Order: sequence, then structure tokens, then C-alpha cells
Amino acid sequence: MSVTANHRRPTVSATPVPAEKMGPWQATALVVGSIVGVGIFSLPYSLASYGPISLVAMAIAGVGAVALAMVFSGLSRRLPASGGPYAYARTAFGNTWGFANAWSYWITAWAGNAAIAVGWVYYVEHFVNKGGDTAWSIAIVLAGLWIPAAVNLSGVRNLSAFQVVTTIFKFVPLVFMATVGLFFVSTANFTPWNTSGDTTGSALGGAAAICLFSFLGVEVAAVAASKVRDPEHNVPRATLAGTLASAAVYMLSLVAVFGILPATALAQDSNKASYASAADDIFGGAWSGNLVAALVIISGIGALNGWTMICAEMPFAAAKDGLFPKVFAHESSRGMPSVGIIASTALASIAVVISYWGTSGATVFTTLVLMTGITAAVPYAFSALAQLIWRFRDGHVTSSALLVRDAFAAVVAFALSIAFIYYSRTTWETEWYVYWGPFLMTGGAFVLGVPVFLAQRKHMTEPADVPPYA
Repeated sequence: MSVTANHRRPTVSATPVPAEKMGPWQATALVVGSIVGVGIFSLPYSLASYGPISLVAMAIAGVGAVALAMVFSGLSRRLPASGGPYAYARTAFGNTWGFANAWSYWITAWAGNAAIAVGWVYYVEHFVNKGGDTAWSIAIVLAGLWIPAAVNLSGVRNLSAFQVVTTIFKFVPLVFMATVGLFFVSTANFTPWNTSGDTTGSALGGAAAICLFSFLGVEVAAVAASKVRDPEHNVPRATLAGTLASAAVYMLSLVAVFGILPATALAQDSNKASYASAADDIFGGAWSGNLVAALVIISGIGALNGWTMICAEMPFAAAKDGLFPKVFAHESSRGMPSVGIIASTALASIAVVISYWGTSGATVFTTLVLMTGITAAVPYAFSALAQLIWRFRDGHVTSSALLVRDAFAAVVAFALSIAFIYYSRTTWETEWYVYWGPFLMTGGAFVLGVPVFLAQRKHMTEPADVPPYA
């Protein structure tokens, strides 16, 4: 589809102004709180089959995440509209691709919530349901999904306060492991380097695809721009600051965990709560692991709280433009898109129940992670393309250095998005339906969007003009 011509006036959705909006610290807490959920705390267990080579994969994912943050920072200054990646794709490429990106990102949000909740259960079961009874695991996951939904429905003020508090708590175990934990590293645990049995390239690609899941959320401030005060300034700052802080503690803490426990130990079900197990190893007692597990539980609830809002913001913005059913544009008396919150949480609940059917918790988590990665990579790639096209068009209004910087970040983000899709397979499983599980679930979710698109075509408004470079 051709790029939208620059002859129409912008039709950015007119969103009712809520009673409360997030300031710069709250917006940064939203970014950090959405990036740092339980993904990083569950990663060592999921990456154990690859071995310490996963540390290189995390570095690659970190560079890609910073590139994505730079892309979204630039785009949010140019177009501070609610919906983030959806708004960029729709403005640049028209309604058809706008709908595809909105639908894809919506899948990312609710499927990602399902994955976060499954990983969160690893740490809850550090205290209860230690035998891993499937029915109880599902019940705990569902509680983890619906409690944040209730917080969101109570309004922006409660949501913001909850996010700031949980963000403070979630950094404690990461900062501890990224500082104190490094003194307990044994270099012998970094060998063998690659335990996957694959080539170095395949191992790096597969591990990086899982690692990137822990960075999903770099764009959430852009998605929720309508809920942020002074979005032209606060959204870019929150996006970059939150991503850089997360990347730093991710890398250092993961080095510590792989250095404290060998990959063979991390792969054991008893060490699913990897950070808690590492803390136990440091202090030689259960109290430290219990404390870390409790903090991770708080972290997970905080991430689910932020992502539940994002689950509703994307269809809310699309519904305002006529691309999603009108019901998603409904706001409650507290200024929250209640239909989107409830519908997204219900879909995440269904995904959890289906995924748990006949498979292990580790496979459930990895399948949902990779499905989320595929659907996130689509709007990431389109956002990077929009940035490239727009920056080359208006290159004469800025310095060559800025143009090169923005173009380079967009190319890296685009390449990473394509690689993310390619490597999103559960490559250590032999059954074809498990191997291709992330793609099968993604395909099924996209098929459900076809009748929605056909029904909404006559209601779609004209996309916005491309705003000038800011």
C-alpha cells in the first residue's frame, strides 16, 4: 500500500481528558514497570537449555531494545497520539496496515499478560502449590490477571500509584543481584558456553528471541500518550530513561545468576524461581530466596497492572478512528476504557487455559513468550519503517548527524524485528505442533481479526497527515 499523501489534516483521536494524568516520573515508572515484569526473573530457567551463551543474546537484545526506544522516542515527539505503534503505522501506510498493526499489538498485549502471569506463578509457587498441580496453577494465574484488571478499572490515580510503588519494589532484587550477586560469581559456571547442541548462530538467535520478550514495553508510554501530561516531552524521556535503566540491571543481574548457578541447575524445575534460588545460594538459607520471591511477586503484579492498561489503550485508540468496534471506545465513569480491560483480560485467561492443556509450565511460558514476540515484531517493524521514510523525507530540516542517528536506530530496530519473528520457534521440541506452536497460535489470533476488519471498513476515518519533524 502506498504511503499516505500529505494533503489531509490530522484526525488524531479526540480522547476525553481524564481527571488525572501521569507526570514524567509516573510515565517512566510505567515504562520500567511494564518492561521489568517477571520476564527477566523467569529467563534463566527458560534460557538454561542454551547455556551461558544467553548472556551474549541478552546483550544483543539490549542493543535492539535501545534502538527501539530511540525509534519510539522520535516518533512520539512527532505524533504524540494515543495508540503509539498503531498510530504511526496508520498515518504512514493507511487504514489497512493500521488495522493489522493495531490487531497485532493487541494480541501482543493480552498474550503478553498471559505469559507474564504464567512466569509470575513460578514465584508464587515458591510458597504455595509447590507440587505444581495444574488446576491450582491455572487458578493462581487467573487471579494474577484479574486483580490488576480491578486496579485499572478503579481509575488512573490508583493505577499510577500502584505502578510507582511496585516499580520501586521490583528493582530491589535486580539491583541486589546486579551488585552484590556479582561478588559470588564462579567463572567455572560459564562453561560449557553453548549447551543447546545447535550452532552458535542458531543458539544466539533462539536465546535472543526469548530475551527480547523481557524488553517488551519500551513503547508503552507512546501507546498511553493520551494518559500522559505533556506527551511531546514526557513520553520520549520516559521511553529512553526506562529502557536504559532496565537494560543495565538486566545484563548485570543475568551475569550474576548464570555465574552463581550452573546451567544444569538452572534447568531444574526446583529452580524455576531462578533469582530466589541464586539468593539462597549466596546466603545459604531459605529466608533470602523467600524475600526475593516475594519481591518478584510484587513486580509481576506491577507489570500486569501496566500491561492491562495497554491492553485497553490500543483498541480504545483504534475504536476512536473506526478501526475497532465502537464498544471499545466506551469509557467508564472513572475515565477508563473498561470494555478493553475486561475483554483483554478474558482473552488472556482463555490463552492460559488452552496453553496449559497437556503441556508443562515451562513450555506454556515459552510458547506464549514467542507468540507475543511475533505479534510485537510486526508493529515494531512498521514503526521503524515509518521513522525511516519520514526522516529521509524531512532530512533537509535537520543536521546530517541527527538523520544518520535516527536512520541507524530504525534500521537496527527493523532488522531485530525480522530476526525476532524468524527465531520465534520452540526449537528444542520434536513435535511439530509444539515446534510451530507460537506461529499456530499467532495465525489463529490473526484469523479472528479478519471478520472484524471487514465489518469495520465502512466506519474507518481518514488517516492523519504526517506531522512535521519535532
